[in-house]
Amino acid sequence: MPTPDALPSLTVRRIRERQQTDPQVLRQVLAEGVVAHVGMVRDGFPVVLPFLYGVGDLGTGPVLLLHGSTGGGLFLDAGADGVPVSATVTHLDGIVFARSTFDSSANYRSAMVVGRATVVPVEQRAEALRQVADHLMPGRRSEVREMTDKEVRATQVLQLPLDAASVKVRAAGVGEASDDGEDHAVWAGVLPLAVRAGDPVPGTLSAGAGTRPDPSVVALASRLTALATDREARLTTAPPPTRAAHG
Repeated sequence: MPTPDALPSLTVRRIRERQQTDPQVLRQVLAEGVVAHVGMVRDGFPVVLPFLYGVGDLGTGPVLLLHGSTGGGLFLDAGADGVPVSATVTHLDGIVFARSTFDSSANYRSAMVVGRATVVPVEQRAEALRQVADHLMPGRRSEVREMTDKEVRATQVLQLPLDAASVKVRAAGVGEASDDGEDHAVWAGVLPLAVRAGDPVPGTLSAGAGTRPDPSVVALASRLTALATDREARLTTAPPPTRAAHG
């Protein structure tokens, strides 16, 4: 049996009070994401690649499911024993404008998952792909045809357990005080940022037939808007940072 990978420390060292240890916070950060940036070492050099992903469970607990082609480099690197990786998902929720650039910051939610990513067994690949689709496009599978065996064989999925993860969150207002010595004629506050959907753009055949977007498309657009609106509403009650630290 191979020696278990020695995992790096997952303790946040800077502004430690921003570290979140509640597994539900980790799941929420991952649930709202679409792209994971996955770091690995290839030929002795660090490489980071973006992957579409899903959060699922193939019977052994929650995992990050990384989607790609059977010919993709990371999927070939995994081999029979898997490959050590670090996957990160980050949401930038706002730019914090303080009265100096040094004290300015950002509101964010960031998760890092580390471990050994292994190839999903062939007999579970179709189910893994279904779970990735449900993560990226909830409800879409009921509106379209099922995957063919050929399509399943051409696609690959890696699974990364969520056992070893670190989550860091800043969800606060701007650091300021009446006696901080700054020029209070300068505006300070938070500029909210969020992913929102634009108007659906039809393909040529859909446009020609006048086909309307399916419910899954409309629902995803509405969900993104609702998430953004909720985060913006919570800004009005966001506490000031716990300390006037840069970042």
